[in-house]
Amino acid sequence: MSRPTIAKIDLDALRHNYGLAESLAPGSQTIPMVKANAYGHGAIEIANALASMAPAFGVACIEEAIALRDANISQPILLLEGTFTADEVVQAEHYNLWLMVENQPQLDAILAADLSHQIKVWLGVDTGMHRLGFQPKDLAAAYSTLKESRNVHNEIVVTSHFACADDLNSQATNKQIATFDQHLPSDSDQALPLTSLANSAAILAWPAAQRDWQRPGYMLYGNSPFAQPQANADQLRPVMSFESAVISVREIAAGESVGYGATWTAEHPSRIATVAVGYGDGYPRHAPNGTPVLINGVRCPLVGRVSMDMITVDVTDIQASIGDKAILWGPALPVNEVAAVCNTIGYELLTRMPARVPRAYL
Repeated sequence: MSRPTIAKIDLDALRHNYGLAESLAPGSQTIPMVKANAYGHGAIEIANALASMAPAFGVACIEEAIALRDANISQPILLLEGTFTADEVVQAEHYNLWLMVENQPQLDAILAADLSHQIKVWLGVDTGMHRLGFQPKDLAAAYSTLKESRNVHNEIVVTSHFACADDLNSQATNKQIATFDQHLPSDSDQALPLTSLANSAAILAWPAAQRDWQRPGYMLYGNSPFAQPQANADQLRPVMSFESAVISVREIAAGESVGYGATWTAEHPSRIATVAVGYGDGYPRHAPNGTPVLINGVRCPLVGRVSMDMITVDVTDIQASIGDKAILWGPALPVNEVAAVCNTIGYELLTRMPARVPRAYL
C-alpha cells in the first residue's frame, strides 16, 4: 500500500476550461500556458490532453520546451521569456520554437544567428507593467528591424502583458490597452501586425483585450484570477484535487498541545487526526491554525504547525477514522480559499507542488 497523498487531475475539466476561453474570444487563437509544469499539473500530460485543440503552447524557457519536444509534442512552442543566451536561437530553429523578443540583446541575437529557416517572433512591448518589453517609443523601430531580417518569419505577433487585469475596478488595464493601440506599428503598406494581449483575467473580464492570440494560464486549471465572484470565472471547473488520508486519530486532554513548537493548545478535550501531507508535498508550511481541511467532506480546522510529511486536524465534532479521505483543495474547497487563509495566492500553491506527489490523470 502506497502513501495516500495524491493530486487527481481532471482532464475533462481542463478541456472544459479551454473551451470556455475559446468561446469568450471566438475570433482569437488560444495558446495554453503550460509553464512551471503546467502550474503544477504536469506539462506533458496537460499538453497531450489539449493537443487536438491547441494551435501552440506557451512555456517560460527552452528547457521546458525541449521537455515537451522529447515527449513528442509537435505544436509550436512559444518561449515567453525569449532566449537567455545567443546559442538558443539556433536551438529554437531546430525545435520549432517561437521566440519572445523583449530587449535589444535578444533582437541582436536573432539578427546575427546563422539559420537555415526563418523563426517566428513575438515582439513584446512594455505598456505599463515595467517588467519586460521594448519601450513604446522604440517599438516601431524594433518591429521594422525584425521585418527586414532574413531570419524572421514575416508574421510577427506584437504583444504585452497586463499588471492589474485581476482588479476589476482598476483603470490600469484600459490605460495599457490604449498605450498598446497608440504605438502599434504598421507595415509599409499600412497593414497592422497580429497582436496578443489577453491573459486569463483579461479573457474573462476585459473584452477590449481580445486580439488575434490569447494566452490563458491560471483559468485553464479551473481557478479564478479574481478576488470576488465574476460571471465568466464562475463557470470554471477546478482541475486538481489534492488529497490524502487520515493515518492516525488520538484523544487529547484540555491543555495539551499539538505539533512542533506547541503552537496550538486544546481548550477542551479534543480528537486530533493526523493526515499524511506536509510542506514536503507542497502544502504551505505557513498555513495557520484554522485553515480548512475537508475530512469526509466536512470542513475541519488545521491545528498545530505543518510539518514536512504530516498535518494535524481537529476532528472533535465529526466521526473520523484511519483511512478516511482528506482533501486539501479541490472542487469542494477552492485552492484560492486555502491560499487566502495562508496569505498567498493559488498560483503559488499549485506551482510549488513537487514531483513527490503523484498525479493521477482522470
